[in-house]
Amino acid sequence: MQDPATQLVAFPLAEWERGGLVATLHRAGLSTKDIGAVHAHYWRFILQDDMPVGFGGLENHGGDALMRSVVTLPPVRGRGYARAIVAALESEAGLFKCDTIWLLTENASGFFAKLGYKACPREDMPESIRDTLQFSLTPASAIAMTKRIG
Repeated sequence: MQDPATQLVAFPLAEWERGGLVATLHRAGLSTKDIGAVHAHYWRFILQDDMPVGFGGLENHGGDALMRSVVTLPPVRGRGYARAIVAALESEAGLFKCDTIWLLTENASGFFAKLGYKACPREDMPESIRDTLQFSLTPASAIAMTKRIG
């Protein structure tokens, strides 16, 4: 099987295209209340043959990025595309000149740990991340994680 990362094509998601993202997040049981966040950028990921794979997003806060809304579509789950989406988002964060990526997860900490993310206390997250709508909407039971990329 070909490396999933070499098969993915990322397209920035326009504001008017966010309906598909909202529907996919809703079906996956993920929050959609803060999709319109000011600093949020989203991408739609497809295979080279135009098959939709999933979505992912970042909020840029200076040298810090908040990764959010990583989701793969049910027909392609378990094939390594989520890893490829995260790698693409890490590259995008680097283009934004971010040194560190932060995230909050309720049920994917094991997945992110395999990709080099480390759990950390929520209070260790930078103020710019703690001030986001996603931070305030995420339950206190969610695990905070971080990874240095720069």
